[in-house]
Amino acid sequence: MAEPETVNGGVKENKLWKGVFAVSGIMSTLVIYGVLQEKIMRVPYGVNKDYFKHSLFLVFCNRLTTSAVSAGALLASKKVLDPVAPVYKYCLISVTNILTTTCQYEALKYVSFPVQTLAKCAKMIPVMVWGTLIMQKKYKGFDYLVAFLVTLGCSVFILFPAGDDVSPYNKGRENTVWGVSLMAGYLGFDGFTSTFQDKLFKGYNMEIHNQIFYTTLCSCVLSFTGLILQGHLLSAIDFVSLHRDCLLDIALLSTVATASQFFISYTIRTFGALTFAAIMTTRQLASIMLSCIWFSHPLSWEQCIGSVIVFGSLYAKNLLNNKKKSQTQPPPPELPQYEKAEGP
Repeated sequence: MAEPETVNGGVKENKLWKGVFAVSGIMSTLVIYGVLQEKIMRVPYGVNKDYFKHSLFLVFCNRLTTSAVSAGALLASKKVLDPVAPVYKYCLISVTNILTTTCQYEALKYVSFPVQTLAKCAKMIPVMVWGTLIMQKKYKGFDYLVAFLVTLGCSVFILFPAGDDVSPYNKGRENTVWGVSLMAGYLGFDGFTSTFQDKLFKGYNMEIHNQIFYTTLCSCVLSFTGLILQGHLLSAIDFVSLHRDCLLDIALLSTVATASQFFISYTIRTFGALTFAAIMTTRQLASIMLSCIWFSHPLSWEQCIGSVIVFGSLYAKNLLNNKKKSQTQPPPPELPQYEKAEGP
């Protein structure tokens, strides 16, 4: 009688360690990523207090690292390296992805990281819009309610900043029109990117590393071309050669960005999208708190209320989805597990 309990205990312990691995991986890589991107774009380097202004160079370095690692993963696993979908579809994702990341980095010049991170929670609005237009999806009333509450909380957070949280690129308050416009661009492009990626996965028998490799490869070419056309490539190289600590930050940023892709894929494959959504919500909250402590961002009481509205709505959505999932799925049969455990 003790053997089934031992087997079940071993399975639970194994799943627990997998959960610890997934949560610690996502939290550590993405929190470090958030701190580094704010440091690179908002903290001056050297005795002359020079600011790094070439956000497209960051995109190029990130995509170059990710494409190299994904190519190595495809070759090591002996999976298909040839493009599965038409190349122009990979390029379309690359273009919107570059625009997404560029808007994200540029917005940090005008809004603080806590404002940017909380505004990202409102990405469900453009995802629902693009999902309706591209995938012909239908959403329930509760989804629209959560989207409204998240948007309300984000609006409160942006419209009522602490008065002395000033951007290094602007002498006014954090919530400049340009900064908010960049964040709106980020949300729109990011919503299209994720929705079109979903359509690409469902329309073609495609491995995740295959899509990552070709989209990041196209992003490398496009971002490199953009740097040359803007004349920023040599100035960016001169900056990082002069400020070696900036080069180290960029290298670490690219590394954790690539590592986060692995942990995200592992978590979704092992625990599902609902668990991943709950982890990401917690990560965003941790990133905001760490940024406020690390970079001394003050928060007004209105922003605290906005944060409670946003994260409360997201956690309620995740909790309700998990409850529905547990009610619709029957418990797994015990006999096959017992028989399998007794085998060699």
